[in-house]
Amino acid sequence: MAKILLGVSGGIAAYKAVEFVRLATGEGHSLRVLMTASARRFVGPDTFEGILGAPVLTSEFERDPMRGAFPGQEQPDHEPIGHLAVAEAADVFLVAPASANTLAKLATGQADSILTTAFLACRAPRLVAPAMNDRMFRSDATQANLETLRSRGVEVIEPGEGRLASKGEYGIGRLPEPEELMARVDSALAHASGSGDMAGLKVLVTAGGTREAIDPVRFLGNRSSGRMGFALAEAALRRGAEVTVIAANVGLEEPSGVERVDVEDTAGLAEACRARFSGSDLLLMAAAPADFRPVEQSPGKLSRGEGDLTISLEPTEDILAGLAADRRPGQTVVGFAAEHGGEAEARARGKLESKGVDLIVLNDVSDPAIGFDSDQNAVTLITAGEAEQVPIAEKSEIAGRILDRALELSDPADS
Repeated sequence: MAKILLGVSGGIAAYKAVEFVRLATGEGHSLRVLMTASARRFVGPDTFEGILGAPVLTSEFERDPMRGAFPGQEQPDHEPIGHLAVAEAADVFLVAPASANTLAKLATGQADSILTTAFLACRAPRLVAPAMNDRMFRSDATQANLETLRSRGVEVIEPGEGRLASKGEYGIGRLPEPEELMARVDSALAHASGSGDMAGLKVLVTAGGTREAIDPVRFLGNRSSGRMGFALAEAALRRGAEVTVIAANVGLEEPSGVERVDVEDTAGLAEACRARFSGSDLLLMAAAPADFRPVEQSPGKLSRGEGDLTISLEPTEDILAGLAADRRPGQTVVGFAAEHGGEAEARARGKLESKGVDLIVLNDVSDPAIGFDSDQNAVTLITAGEAEQVPIAEKSEIAGRILDRALELSDPADS
């Protein structure tokens, strides 16, 4: 398993770093922890040491009893420089929480603590997870520092939105949950080592729902939120793939490390897909394109006073069928079918055949618990040979099962 170096800076969210250590060690990873002086005001080194069974480093001048080694690793036979040795031994370096002060120091290359000196010396993948008050996070200075870090190859894990530490305040600045931090670390490790089962694959994901304009204000559309597509993008990224997501009217933040292309209507979605499909190994067509569009778009806003309104519609392009027909050998194409009620599986199997795809993911949206904009889903994976029921679960888990099946279909030995 991996050697994870965790830097903890000052902030109330430091308690989540303890939970991250518990999660990571439970998964078999080996960790060392570096703390700033401010971090010790929120959580003590003894808390981490009790979980790790390894000393926490709090100063660049203190002697490391483990000589830079990680638990389970053989210690060197000499006395190395602590902050250099522990940085060199790490497979990945995560700073969580990363305070505004620490981010500023990292961006400007300051080296005034064990955390900042090790960060400067580390050549492994580096990730920072900002956590602070909304106003501090949104400030021009903090955003400029984050952009500087990104430009140097540091992965920024965007904070979440919700209640903040200050009483009555709500906004962006919450440290993501330990599970998300772990997922991002796993993704960084997979990309760095090429060890993920999707390493080297180029994955194209579509997400959301298209909108077809009636006039400058109104449109025809659907209720697709893009959550399933983004879950697929994040899962593929975590498994080592190079991921592009084409988002149709999606109000979600894409995972860091994913290329995002925004589109609005079906024509735009089709154009973006055609431009990128030939270079992809796997297409996951999770977006919901509108099936029809107005024959004519009114140049001005339609008024109620104009009387009865009749809108003539024409079919939009069948993007999925067109891409599947033009695919090269070795490409795997997965379609999605949102059906409602009886005979859903039969209709989905008809789409499998008519569109010429390898797999159809059937989502029965008649169940309100797993319909549009839900964090959960239950699907049926339909191929030419079988239909596999995947029971209700978080969309992240569903995404993993879809990718498992897509990889099986892309393996020549499985065909």
